[in-house]
Amino acid sequence: MAWINTLVFVVIGVVIGFVIARLTMRDNTQQKDLKKELEKSRYELEQYRQELVDHFAQSAELLDNISRDYSKLYQHMANTSAELMPNLPEQDNPFAKRISKLSEVTEEAEDDQTPPRDYSDGASGLLKDKTETSKAS
Repeated sequence: MAWINTLVFVVIGVVIGFVIARLTMRDNTQQKDLKKELEKSRYELEQYRQELVDHFAQSAELLDNISRDYSKLYQHMANTSAELMPNLPEQDNPFAKRISKLSEVTEEAEDDQTPPRDYSDGASGLLKDKTETSKAS
């Protein structure tokens, strides 16, 4: 009789263990799915951040180029106004007042130039669908 009781308890224990394992396995697969989704979201966020950094780096470079071109244009206008109107008094020349300030700023900008960061030039394609639909509109 003791063997039968032991056998019944072992069978009941196996059944209960199977049920508990089955219930916890569902949670485990759900956790794995959530973890995969989280890692995918983190990867996409990191790609988006990198694209944002690339965008701002390129924008800063373009603004710097615009600033240099504007300085060159201003210097050209000042030099040509001095050449074309040599007898014009300095107080009447609108460019003469700012030439010294502009040359100081240009020299400081040339001294402060640092080499650009090494970012990737190509797009990752994260926002490809959105840009294609906006271009088509």
